[in-house]
Amino acid sequence: MKVGLVGLGRMGSGIAERLRAAGHDVVGYDADAARSQVGSLRELVAALTPPRVVWLMVPAGDATQALVDELAGLLSASDTVVDGGNSYYRDSLRRAAQLAARGIGFLDAGTSGGVSGREAGFCLMVGGPKAAFEAVEPLLRALAPPGGYAHVGPAGGGHYAKMAHNAIEYGLLQAYAEGFSLLNASEYDYDLSRLASLWNHGAVVRSWLLELAERALSADARLESLRGFVEDSGEGRWAVQEAVERALPLPVITLSLFQRFASREENAFANRFIAALRREFGGHAVRES
Repeated sequence: MKVGLVGLGRMGSGIAERLRAAGHDVVGYDADAARSQVGSLRELVAALTPPRVVWLMVPAGDATQALVDELAGLLSASDTVVDGGNSYYRDSLRRAAQLAARGIGFLDAGTSGGVSGREAGFCLMVGGPKAAFEAVEPLLRALAPPGGYAHVGPAGGGHYAKMAHNAIEYGLLQAYAEGFSLLNASEYDYDLSRLASLWNHGAVVRSWLLELAERALSADARLESLRGFVEDSGEGRWAVQEAVERALPLPVITLSLFQRFASREENAFANRFIAALRREFGGHAVRES
């Protein structure tokens, strides 16, 4: 197939390489002119043959919306837009309706695999019309490992599944972090990298994340080169908001999100406040700033 790919960053470039390796013709466009094969979105659309497929790999929110708005005026009926970024599923529902009004198909493709997807393949959770899914299936087959892609439901279903996927990831990361913190704080001089490797051989907690932990700890045994500042890219917040709206208890995922917020605040006011009150009611010692 011939496909237009918008966004040639770490994930986008990996997708482009994997598609080309499978024999597909990829026309790439990026805000960084040095990465682009064409100079504009209009040129990208002109380089494709109807029915066109344009795959987006750009940040969620305004950047994705701006591209969808522009493509709505450039594409024709029977063309398809695939959003492979981490968009909010309600935005995907709205964009699907926006493009459907012009006869343009829209697929929301939750994409997992990170930078390793270039070699190992990407897991793809795709929402949208079944006909549009089948039209782009050769691309999905090239991108995913065996069994690694599926049509999971109508519009928004792909990005909802990816939201839940990333929320689970938040909880897993927090659990591993706390377990290794316990090991690091003990009186035993553990080789943390070796323990991570050991657990990946038959232990219940073995996983790809633990393999990555082994790699990181091998390079920096106590992770002393890093600051403990942890960002969140949106999916965890959306999952918690969704849980509140549905009155659904997600205590582990919610706490793991709040722990990320806590990581960004040095000498936090809330902690100083608690120390001050403990000094006032119990005469407990405090550490001066």
